[in-house]
Amino acid sequence: MTSIHAIRAEDFEEWTALWDGYLRFYESEVPAAVTARTFRRITEGDGVHGAIARDDEGRAIGLVHWLTHASTWSPTDYCYLEDLFVAPGVRGGGVGRALIAHVRDWAAEHGSDKLYWLTQEGNATARALYDRVATHTGFTHYEIAL
Repeated sequence: MTSIHAIRAEDFEEWTALWDGYLRFYESEVPAAVTARTFRRITEGDGVHGAIARDDEGRAIGLVHWLTHASTWSPTDYCYLEDLFVAPGVRGGGVGRALIAHVRDWAAEHGSDKLYWLTQEGNATARALYDRVATHTGFTHYEIAL
């Protein structure tokens, strides 16, 4: 049975291993200072929230990070699920679904109007799950690096 709890300071090493796996999956890198700041923001309650999933033996097998922001279309906040990663050896076992449900429940409890996230078009495995638990809106993401 997967258990999910808020990321705590003592989770740093296991979180870092999952975070590194997530970055590798997306063929990305972030400076060590950004990783340290991200972890600090999560554990100190500085606007970013995070949870870690553990298997029956207590091993860290997944992570999720989210934040809320004001909306011009709603009187309440929206909840943005920014990062979701499940260790390759346990994918397909419900961990991703459980992490999304964890954030959905948190967002509902905190009065958010909706929960949303982005993924790469070619991420077929994740999109198969997302199509089962959410509605694809048809929007296309654009950005400008600053």
